[in-house]
Amino acid sequence: MRVVVGGIVHETNTYAVASSGVTGEDAFAVHEGADILAVFAGTGVGIGGIIDECRRRADQLAPALYATADPSGTIEAGAYQRLRQRFLSAIEAQLPADAVALDLHGAGVAEGVDDIEADLGRGVRSLIGPDVPMAATLDLHGNVTPEMGDVYDLLLGCQLYPHTDLHDRGVEAVELLHRIVEDGLRPVIHVEQLPVLLPCATTDGGSPAARANAVCAQLERQSGIIDCTLMHGFPFTDVPATGSSIITITDAAPELAETAAKQAASWVWTHRDEFRHEDDSPESAVRRAAAAATFPVVINECSDNPGGGTPGDGTHLLRAMLEADLSDACFAFITDPEFVAAAIRAGVGATVVGELGAKHDDLHGTPLSVRGTVRCLTDGRLTLHAMLAGTVLELGPGCRVTVGGVDIVVLSKPFQTIDPGVFVMHGIDVTRYRVVALKSSQHFRAGFRDLAAQIITADSPGLTTNRVEVFDHARSGRPLWPVDATADYHP
Repeated sequence: MRVVVGGIVHETNTYAVASSGVTGEDAFAVHEGADILAVFAGTGVGIGGIIDECRRRADQLAPALYATADPSGTIEAGAYQRLRQRFLSAIEAQLPADAVALDLHGAGVAEGVDDIEADLGRGVRSLIGPDVPMAATLDLHGNVTPEMGDVYDLLLGCQLYPHTDLHDRGVEAVELLHRIVEDGLRPVIHVEQLPVLLPCATTDGGSPAARANAVCAQLERQSGIIDCTLMHGFPFTDVPATGSSIITITDAAPELAETAAKQAASWVWTHRDEFRHEDDSPESAVRRAAAAATFPVVINECSDNPGGGTPGDGTHLLRAMLEADLSDACFAFITDPEFVAAAIRAGVGATVVGELGAKHDDLHGTPLSVRGTVRCLTDGRLTLHAMLAGTVLELGPGCRVTVGGVDIVVLSKPFQTIDPGVFVMHGIDVTRYRVVALKSSQHFRAGFRDLAAQIITADSPGLTTNRVEVFDHARSGRPLWPVDATADYHP
């Protein structure tokens, strides 16, 4: 089977435009043709699973174009149109094909295009016609629309947070495409939208999201149901479709798809309050960590999570750590290329003095006046292992600076801390520290859940705060819980 592969991936935080501006074309890493296979084969991302499963089945891979950008503000109109045209031209150049497998996100927004996944799908469909099956893998935080369901034959969202099943969903996409082409499977998609803004909720342990997944899994056991997935949605996007949803896929059974989706959606609506939780302030998180009896204690700063489009240079938690005069503590990491440059000029072993962090706005804090010792300098290049395994990050020059009893990692480009690798490359063994602090909402659990004696979430003002009710969803066109107490759902 000849399979065209590609995608454009962006998680858009529309509120981030005020801090970091719109997202330009230069923010995207664009891979074309065989380069896609060379870079992503064997990696723990959706397109990695697509490639690996096609190869296992000896399919003929036809790589088109795959463009990714870190989460950030709305994509600039011209940038999106140029990328879209390049993408569609690359797809067309690989035709004819037996199937198309795309890795997308589900929360992509460009100026003038609220739903880039549906827009891209319509463009591809115009090239391949109605009979060639097309699958898309999605991030769990996609704001999924019925329009997506209309244009794709398969929509497969990852189900775990941390997203350790992205590769699995890519594999499943190829498996199901084979069933369509070879066995006559006739998938029908139903997207049931919920007027719910869920905070960034892990699927670990007995969490409400884990219980919701169990409900979906139980529904999947019914004959004729191919897939049932809770999509948490991305609350940091102001578009009409923002919110949670259930995607169900059946074999030629539209009524079954709708019924099952409404059952799962009703469970989520009934249990919506359980997804909300009170988090510590940075100050209380630090106090609790310092008083803990077993270590290391991991404090995650959810409100300045670059994985959700924040600048990554927020200072609320780091300030609380320094003001508490913690010892045996480390923090990774804060983004500040200017401070890194000053550390490089000073050199290893020397003292660096400067303003650290808060270069983009005052929402995430104000700059810290620090005086510290430069312990090491790095090139900021590391490979992820716990999640997105095999993905190579290029975070620019970095340094480790000791201020009081806190070892601080500073890098030039933002990215959330997913596993201990960023600590290790700066000479920090997190198991030997009492307090380990980092910027991430939930993905850090993949690399730290087995190391941490305790996890404490610190929330404060920021573009990814768990207090999703503070965001004004003026464009939603419907009441959204918990912003609006009048929000209601009647399946």
